[in-house]
Amino acid sequence: MIDRGIARDEYPCCNEAGEAIGVITSGSPSPTLGKNIALAYVPPSYSAVGTVLYVEIRNQNCKAQVVPTPFYKRPKLASTSNATKTA
Repeated sequence: MIDRGIARDEYPCCNEAGEAIGVITSGSPSPTLGKNIALAYVPPSYSAVGTVLYVEIRNQNCKAQVVPTPFYKRPKLASTSNATKTA
């Protein structure tokens, strides 16, 4: 989400003209990203990364943007060596 608002299940996704083009399947605040995130079904023509969509939240269109998944990748931890040290 670009604008303030949490997209929830079954909220409609709209294009710039306000026409319903899809639906949110799940959404919530992300504790790791500090942003509100959601997944939605939209036509392939609206699924390109960077595409701006609108989510209807309480009769207001809130701006959102298509981003690549996964939303968050956990940083890899340094691997510990199982080699035995010799003196």
